[in-house]
Amino acid sequence: MTRSVQALAYARPSSLESTASGRLLGLETAGGLTPRGAEAHPRFFAGFLASPQIAARGLLAVADVAVARYHQRARPGSLDPVVTGNGDRLRFESFSGCGGVYARLDVLDEGLGGTETGHGTTNVDVNDPLREALSRMTGDDPMHLRVGPDEMAVTTLGGSVVEKRVPLPDRWLRGFAEAQVASARFDLRAELTGVEAVRFLRGLPRSQGRGRAPLWVVQAGRTLRPTTRPGAGAVCLPGPDRLIALERVLRFATGLRVYGPVPDGLATPSAWEVTLPGMRLTLTLSPDPARGFSGEGGVLEALATDEAAADAELIAVLLAWEPRIDPADLAEQSGLAADRVRAALTRLGTAGRVGYDVADATYFHRELPYDANRAERHNPRLVSARRLVSEEAVTLDGELATVVSGEQRYRVREADGVLSCTCTWWTDYRGRRGPCKHALAVRMARRGVVVGAAS
Repeated sequence: MTRSVQALAYARPSSLESTASGRLLGLETAGGLTPRGAEAHPRFFAGFLASPQIAARGLLAVADVAVARYHQRARPGSLDPVVTGNGDRLRFESFSGCGGVYARLDVLDEGLGGTETGHGTTNVDVNDPLREALSRMTGDDPMHLRVGPDEMAVTTLGGSVVEKRVPLPDRWLRGFAEAQVASARFDLRAELTGVEAVRFLRGLPRSQGRGRAPLWVVQAGRTLRPTTRPGAGAVCLPGPDRLIALERVLRFATGLRVYGPVPDGLATPSAWEVTLPGMRLTLTLSPDPARGFSGEGGVLEALATDEAAADAELIAVLLAWEPRIDPADLAEQSGLAADRVRAALTRLGTAGRVGYDVADATYFHRELPYDANRAERHNPRLVSARRLVSEEAVTLDGELATVVSGEQRYRVREADGVLSCTCTWWTDYRGRRGPCKHALAVRMARRGVVVGAAS
């Protein structure tokens, strides 16, 4: 697995302090991007939270996922949470170390007391002493939240005094993009009240036996009923123990919304959103606890075209840190067809530049603080497909194509715009995890994609 080390430099540790006017939660920021460009310690918010204890619990839930591995648990976790200011909300995001759970806490306008936020994205320090202090919080005494350095320190920071060096595997980066692509295909499948949500979530089994079929749930009156059959309206719940982070906020839940794709009989990803006063906490689960999002292949078609690359550059100029991005509006502003806009958004997602909000059913702008092109450069199937094209291993013959890979020859057929292949990958997944490298190479060859030596 390709990985690098991400250095996160903070001016000081984040902390929770008691003051004469209440509590002060100071979240320190590392380097990030804003409308003004790159900043070492951007400042996104300073104001009182409407529900301090709920916000503290929600932030802890996101931090729980950031350090968790729900598969191969003995290995260490991952990165500090990412925060994005979108003007009317703060979004705290994390990804599990195993790459199978994406978490996001949206603190909405009412949760921020109507105070506007800045615009941009950065990591925030969530250290062990802060976690302990937040977990001990009781009551709803006033709490002032500061995301970024305090006003006096803004102009006096001379250097970083806290540095964290954490592994940043490529599969973790690709997971952010694949989770966004998967979520864009979700619909609302079930909705519970707060009381029913608590009853259902606390009644779930704590583990899923190895090798057992995934659990499914279906709305039955006011609650959700577990089932082993993925019938109409069912939602897949692969690894119910991966929802444990939601327990941080259950006592404050006003409802539960469950999202997923149209079931087709096989395990699928799903999203579980707990609604809270002024906030939403969402966990998105991969189709299997042992299968992270990084290999789902939903982004590969968009990455395989030169057209999408050029379209993405145009669409990126129009994003403007908006909390809700409407593809129809982008199509009108850019003059591109709707399908080209969606392909461009998918490509931008691989660079961490957009996410998807299932509650609003829309994209949002953010700029993840890592190399924007690395996830694309190191995608194994994409790299292999480009190599096949550069080696002239693809022969086109109408709807058929032949791809020579090593000592094997594979036949790729196109029908109604869908490519199938004679390789083992296609036999195993039949397109459910994106195209195989041979089909991807054929797609590139048909579109005349130019592959340079650097690819």
